[in-house]
Amino acid sequence: MISRTIEKTILNDFHNKKVVALFGPRQVGKTTLLESLIKPSDRFLQLNCDNFDDAMRLEDKTTTELKEMLGEYDIVLIDEAQRVKDIGLTLKKIGDLKMQTQVIATGSSSFDLANGIYEPATGRLIEYMLYPFSLRELADNSSERDQQRLLETRMIYGTYPDVVTSPANAKRTLMSLTNNYLYKDILSYKGIKKPEFLQKLVRALALQVGSEVSYNELSNLLGIDKETVENYIGLLEKCFVVFRLDSYSRNMRNEIKKGKKVYFYDNGIRNAAISNFAPLDYRDDAGVMWENLMVSERKKRNAYCGSYAQMYFWRTHDQKEVDLIEIEDGKMNAFEFKWSPSKKASAPKLFAESYPDAQFITVTPANMWSFV
Repeated sequence: MISRTIEKTILNDFHNKKVVALFGPRQVGKTTLLESLIKPSDRFLQLNCDNFDDAMRLEDKTTTELKEMLGEYDIVLIDEAQRVKDIGLTLKKIGDLKMQTQVIATGSSSFDLANGIYEPATGRLIEYMLYPFSLRELADNSSERDQQRLLETRMIYGTYPDVVTSPANAKRTLMSLTNNYLYKDILSYKGIKKPEFLQKLVRALALQVGSEVSYNELSNLLGIDKETVENYIGLLEKCFVVFRLDSYSRNMRNEIKKGKKVYFYDNGIRNAAISNFAPLDYRDDAGVMWENLMVSERKKRNAYCGSYAQMYFWRTHDQKEVDLIEIEDGKMNAFEFKWSPSKKASAPKLFAESYPDAQFITVTPANMWSFV
């Protein structure tokens, strides 16, 4: 089994009388990770709330009922907890019991789980994110040299566990994920009125990776109003399919102030959305895939190492840009992503003049390991 970076951190938080919440996309190995932390001697209860009967066992329960149901176990795993009505309130009740039982809730979307947790369960849980394998996790399992050799494969097929462990079935796995799993929570969400537009939107976003996204253009392309487009992208974020970066501006001349870019958490899902798994030699979006891979890997890296860096992009109205801006503890780092190691990049003149203290780094396959 490929070790996950946050294994030890989660294990260290066991049995401190707080609920552990583990979020992440479907099929990234949340349950596998948690089951690996359970000792053979542990008395263990697992509830899969995709199963209606398991979900109902947790709905509208009093504190006394929850203690009677869970208190005899060492560990209780509540899978797909967002399926439980008012799960935040339920987790609050569990946290208030301060049992020796370690309760762990996983969520493949943040609709109800996150929205219900932040208010009622504040201070009663510890929250983690799990993503598809990071390149660092894979390198630690093999070597940087091995993963460098597989870099084109990772750019095309991504790093979902089933893709990495069964590469011969990568295309089928990714198409199944895209069609059957990733949208499951969105399509069951009560606010969805036009699900037929969802895959069209995902495809449009996949074709615009690295470019500034216009809600108006997407609205015209898909024939739905701008508010619906923005709402759907928000739902895709809450299901951990995509994430947005805002533009960075200090109101300098010519800076774009309200722009957004959209990236995919996994390159394989992005390529499945456009049904293109062709080798890099036969496609013109290698630079786009490299940028998506590096931005998503940096997001994983920051989450796993406990960094609270804010991530942005920078662009001017005359198309000068910096791919990624990171700000942490008052320090700014700027990154440009180039698939070809021979391509040199320098900070745009306006950026260098406006932010003279920012460190500017070009990230290529030759120096990526220090970045990820």
